[in-house]
Amino acid sequence: MGGCFSKPKPVELKIEVVLPEKERGKEELSASGKGSPRAYQGNGTARHFHTEERLPAPHPYPGAQDCVEAAVCHVKDLENGQMREVELGWGKVLLVKDNGEFHALGHKCPHYGAPLVKGVLSRGRVRCPWHGACFNISTGDLEDFPGLDSLHKFQVKIEKEKVYVRASKQALQLQRRTKVMAKCISPSAGHSSSTNVLIVGAGAAGLVCAETLRQEGFSDRIVLCTLDRHLPYDRPKLSKSLDAQPELLALRPKEFFRAYGIEVLTEAQVVTVDVRNKKVVFKDGFKLEYSKLLLAPGSSPKTLNCKGKEVENVFTIRTPEDANRVVRLARGRNAVVVGAGFLGMEVAAYLTEKAHSVSVVELEETPFRRFLGERVGRALMKMFENNRVKFYMQTEVSELRAQEGKLKEVVLKSSKVVRADVCIVGIGAVPATGFLRQSSINLDSRGFIPVNKMMQTNVPGVFAAGDAVTFPLAWRNNRKVNIPHWQMAHAQGRVAAQNMLAQEAEISTVPYLWTAMFGKSLRYAGYGDGFDDVIIQGDLEELKFVAFYTKGDEVIAVASMNYDPIVSKVAEVLASGRAIRKREVETGDMSWLTGKGS
Repeated sequence: MGGCFSKPKPVELKIEVVLPEKERGKEELSASGKGSPRAYQGNGTARHFHTEERLPAPHPYPGAQDCVEAAVCHVKDLENGQMREVELGWGKVLLVKDNGEFHALGHKCPHYGAPLVKGVLSRGRVRCPWHGACFNISTGDLEDFPGLDSLHKFQVKIEKEKVYVRASKQALQLQRRTKVMAKCISPSAGHSSSTNVLIVGAGAAGLVCAETLRQEGFSDRIVLCTLDRHLPYDRPKLSKSLDAQPELLALRPKEFFRAYGIEVLTEAQVVTVDVRNKKVVFKDGFKLEYSKLLLAPGSSPKTLNCKGKEVENVFTIRTPEDANRVVRLARGRNAVVVGAGFLGMEVAAYLTEKAHSVSVVELEETPFRRFLGERVGRALMKMFENNRVKFYMQTEVSELRAQEGKLKEVVLKSSKVVRADVCIVGIGAVPATGFLRQSSINLDSRGFIPVNKMMQTNVPGVFAAGDAVTFPLAWRNNRKVNIPHWQMAHAQGRVAAQNMLAQEAEISTVPYLWTAMFGKSLRYAGYGDGFDDVIIQGDLEELKFVAFYTKGDEVIAVASMNYDPIVSKVAEVLASGRAIRKREVETGDMSWLTGKGS
């Protein structure tokens, strides 16, 4: 911000705010970004540029003064622990009062644009109400994920009992701040057959690892390789917005990778890893030596293993191309979704407005049963039935029948025959670690890569992160778990990078995930595997509820719909190391959440 506090000039506050403010709770409506700050500037490529990259200093808007300053409130207007959105004329700012001090930050979460004023303030940070990202109130820095960018921090001064905030107009309009990063100064970058850091897999874990290395000042060569034909993109959106175009899903623009010297090899498949000679071999025979390696290959979707499995128009959803093709084929036709987990249910919900009919086939008796329990699963099932989705439960597919090679019918074990022009398979995934079988890197019986809290494998200098790992979950007694979710992959990528730089960081994040169906979001925090009871407060019928998952005497996870910011509150309590007892949630008295209870 530099010399922003120069002599204040009178500020004209009748300026139209440039960004459209559609504060609607439907944050995952579409990948083209209703609610995604990235899509605000119409032209495709401009949407991800950040201060450090594009806007020429010092006058990004010709003839405009660089900074605005305004008195936003009286010092007594906010209590400690309170947050308020204040208007500076060029945009809003989040004003926070904590321990008697005022802080001013960007007011929207850079991930999907959530209003942070509705989030949770605790232990010097604010947690997003939608997806749980955390920002330090003193610096604006991102401390927990999802998302890649931090918040701008604005100057605050107090004069005559009034609180003044001063900010650059540019920062107010960008609403996000990319941390300062090192550039690559390695002479061999781009062409030699050795790299300092090689990252296999360009999902959230791989990208965050590369960015963290650069943020920490690492200036040697980084190569990121991916099976995909695209630069890293927002994969969770695929099943929520199937017709999203790859360029709108990109997490960073091409220029970003060029600016910071992060080389991305697309459609690059690693076939062997030789840890003794620190070398990987690609399918096309290309060999690359490394000194540090991150394995973040993610998972491969399971496919149906029944009669007719080779017929056309049966899909798993892994890439934007898969998702786009499904929408094209389903329009006005009959769609069958196999599997009532997150992916299957999101796809089914999305297709209800496009397809003639949508049917879901599932082995369990209710959707999400293992994850969310019987009662919540049933309430969600009803929402789907009200939207014309037909369920075939406690059965599976025995045959796919084709006409002229293309899918026509799905035959169930219950001998029911369902008309189908397109079939989407969402029956889980397996770690994509086949290429490691011949290496000396340990895999467990299911093919996962076991790592310690520092994301290290059994081989020195080789780290692993993301959907393909099992790791010790600190607040569940270091139980070895696999958590194949977006936020966790970000967190693990960061810890791996820190430990490549010998910073001795440990993974300690509380798992946080979400799903969106019919414009409604369900949020979830914790690790509920093995829950033996579910305590529900609120109204399940109305889908306005919070569900606490308990094991013995302890709350191990929470889920909610239309009950913000309770999941973020519980995540903060768990992150602080405090256990939540079953009796605390049974009474319906939530005072323990605000810290006023026992």
